[in-house]
Amino acid sequence: MTPAELSWTVLSTVRRAVAAEELQVAVPEKVVVQRPPRPGCGDYATNVALQLAGQAGRSAYEVAEILAVRLAKEPGIAQVEIAGAGFLNITLSARAYADVVRQVREQGAGYGRGDALAGDAVTVVAEPPGAVRATLVAEAVNALLRAAGAPPGGRRESLSVAEPEPEPEPARQEQPHDPHRLGPDAARWALLRPPAEDAPRPTSALLDQREANPLFRVRYAHSRTRAVLRNAHDLGVRVEAAARDPYRHPAETELLGLIADFPRVVETAARRRAPDRLARHLERLADAYLRFQDECPALPKGDEKPSAVHAARVRLADATGIVLAGGLHLLGISAPDHL
Repeated sequence: MTPAELSWTVLSTVRRAVAAEELQVAVPEKVVVQRPPRPGCGDYATNVALQLAGQAGRSAYEVAEILAVRLAKEPGIAQVEIAGAGFLNITLSARAYADVVRQVREQGAGYGRGDALAGDAVTVVAEPPGAVRATLVAEAVNALLRAAGAPPGGRRESLSVAEPEPEPEPARQEQPHDPHRLGPDAARWALLRPPAEDAPRPTSALLDQREANPLFRVRYAHSRTRAVLRNAHDLGVRVEAAARDPYRHPAETELLGLIADFPRVVETAARRRAPDRLARHLERLADAYLRFQDECPALPKGDEKPSAVHAARVRLADATGIVLAGGLHLLGISAPDHL
């Protein structure tokens, strides 16, 4: 279940509560669900009860109680808890997580693409024309707009960003703040990763193959997912065997939540003209995968026989790699299988 699907489920729950006269409110056009700010608060949270409380003539907690009872019965939802004044914390079922993995693997590079902006025919152009960073950001924003369904042409929208200021780095012979010295992938990351209003400081550290380099971490995580697939085949893990994937470990559910959130991130980055949002999401996804890799072995060790758990984790690794590659490609950055 993706955030968009969960949002629709919550909205349908509100609609049914209104039809049953449990609530007397105007049904909103959309409901926002978000990842909670800290662990232990479910997989997603929504403040819909607080939004409806005034119309309903009830406290937000009372509205949340009505919705929680109905939501808990929905397929794919394992638990609903009320927090604070009336926030709904929603935990998805293992089956819902398995559906996310299946969707990603079936859709491949198409996962994350949608039609939310289908009615907005727009093309973003750099301002001033020819500015290095503005041109790259405009390219990335246009790719995001197409991924979110916005057709090209129609309205033209100018985009201006803070450009990098070349300056020497102490103890270096070169001027590493010149993005042209970094090569296309590192240069794109250097110019797209900071928010538009922040002047980027491209440095040769983006070429380092070490954990401190966020671009390396993202590409390394992707390459590790491809290595897991290759090794799983060699070890006889039946990756394609049908099974109900038992995703319950916190490292698994954290990773799955970020995968499920990818379509919303693409849409939001397109709406806000902010490819940096996608870059930051890829960092979080890569970090979550590397934790998952350490805590949830996907491959049998020694004399251990391949199991359904191994197969499920290999499928999750595959889905992660698909999303990481898809996100990098939207930014115009390559995703090599080997590093």
